[in-house]
Amino acid sequence: MAELTGMRVAALVTDGFEESELLEPMGALEKAGAHIDVVSIKPGTVQAFRHLEKGLTVPVSRLLHDVTADEYDGLLLPGGALNADTLRALPAVLVFVREFQDAGKPLAVICHAPWILVSAGLVRGRRLTSYRTIQDDIRNAGGDWVDEEVVEDHNWVTSRQPSDLPAFNKAILRLFARQPAHA
Repeated sequence: MAELTGMRVAALVTDGFEESELLEPMGALEKAGAHIDVVSIKPGTVQAFRHLEKGLTVPVSRLLHDVTADEYDGLLLPGGALNADTLRALPAVLVFVREFQDAGKPLAVICHAPWILVSAGLVRGRRLTSYRTIQDDIRNAGGDWVDEEVVEDHNWVTSRQPSDLPAFNKAILRLFARQPAHA
């Protein structure tokens, strides 16, 4: 198993995120020694969904306007259509994601979350996957969309949906293990 002791990861979510796509990767990263902050655009808690049904509420660790990408070694972007669609419309979110990309830090992105990468202008020339319904958005933004459970492309790991989480979690552990942890 990857050793991620000392690594700090931001998990960026708001209401409507897919529960398993946050909790399972968080659990895998924490088990490997990483510290995860649930970063959101609103204080308190965020509402998870299990597809169309409400799930757990998850406490927010930090607010987006109080953090910078420099504080973290990697970024986790869980899916959920409502979550991703809300976040992609916010300039502060796009800046935050671009800062991770500009620094070459790992991005773990699943399901509808690649919408955020599209809106941030980051997918042109990149190979990635997502939930099938947003493949046109990725292609129209210049990305090479493929229907595979996990796609690794430089500092990105992307995945399609909750059923792909076992492969996604293994891939993100490998990716994050290549990133030096904060001193």
